Amino acid sequence: MNLAELRPYLSFGLLLLLLLWETLLPFFSFPRGRTRLVHGGRNLILGISNGLITALLFAGLWWVAADISAERGFGLLHQFSWHPHIETVIALLLLDVWTYTWHRLNHRIPLLWRFHRVHHSDPHMDVTTASRFHTGEIVLSSILRIPLIFLLGVSAWQLALYEVLLFAVVQFHHANVGLGEKVDRVLSWFIVTPFLHKVHHSHWQPETDSNYASLLSIWDRIFRTFRFPNDPSRLRFGLDEFTSPQTQSLGGMLSTPLAPTRPLETGKTKSPE
Repeated sequence: MNLAELRPYLSFGLLLLLLLWETLLPFFSFPRGRTRLVHGGRNLILGISNGLITALLFAGLWWVAADISAERGFGLLHQFSWHPHIETVIALLLLDVWTYTWHRLNHRIPLLWRFHRVHHSDPHMDVTTASRFHTGEIVLSSILRIPLIFLLGVSAWQLALYEVLLFAVVQFHHANVGLGEKVDRVLSWFIVTPFLHKVHHSHWQPETDSNYASLLSIWDRIFRTFRFPNDPSRLRFGLDEFTSPQTQSLGGMLSTPLAPTRPLETGKTKSPE
């Protein structure tokens, strides 16, 4: 069994571990019982359906693009004689800086933000929020990945490795857990941590428009979008225009792109702290 085939099992195993962690030691108090099951179930149904669409429509195209790139020597990585380990590290870095760029574009381009709002409209951020993305956003990012693979020259194995690492960290930093400020601050020099990503899910836009990185936190530091919270316990999640039960249903999430958008803030408004 190769890495791509192992990914669903690894993701499911980590999901169970994080669900147990946030159940026993949650950072924020969270509705329990049926409310939590409905919330998590909706997010996971959306994530599973997106995963099936990706697997059926795009995964094969990614592998074909990687194979053609390798056969014809096309793409950045094929222009140099790299040691295999060094090439893999560079491939992971290139894929991750693209993920940072794509995420930031989703906050800056109004059309993309209409889809990305589904992810940010979750009022109860937990590990299942890592699966809560609009199908339109997944399709757009999957299409763009095809020319990206050609341009970078990444192999199918490198792409599969990045996907495993990315989703593991994404599940981790969405989970309703806390490591403690000191541990989180040290770890945040390397990967995106729960405290960092909690800031990104703040309902206050100047905080939402920070900490765009998904795997390695270095990109936020390089591009000056890094923000470490002084007190993550005071954060409030979600978007003010998506607080009704109807907007949180599966139908409501899928129709989110059709909803009006709130005016952009200047970033000069007073912090809610």
